[in-house]
Amino acid sequence: MAEKKVSRRDRIKKGIRKHLSGSPERPRLSVYRSNKGIYAQVIDDQAGVTLVSASSLAKDFSASGNKVEQSKAVGKLIAEKALAAGINKVVFDRNGYLYHGRVKSLAEGAREAGLDF
Repeated sequence: MAEKKVSRRDRIKKGIRKHLSGSPERPRLSVYRSNKGIYAQVIDDQAGVTLVSASSLAKDFSASGNKVEQSKAVGKLIAEKALAAGINKVVFDRNGYLYHGRVKSLAEGAREAGLDF
């Protein structure tokens, strides 16, 4: 069962990434969701480098509540870091996950903090 779920997400991810790429002007905001935490990176695909990152398991992150509330806080944190780095427009990469729950709250938190996508 788990193997099917992972391979399904990988197939969806490849389809998304076929049409989506980050550039220096508009980098890609990639989301990874695990059972324990949620991670976000702003990536310039042309240079192959991560510009900023945030995680709910990082030492500088301090938010309590359930996973959805933590995801929203990670979204706000990644937006603040991106804006400090001079990035205000990104392309959102949901990484094969459904746009629902934690992924959606991360995106809403990033939008509230001023990131445009």
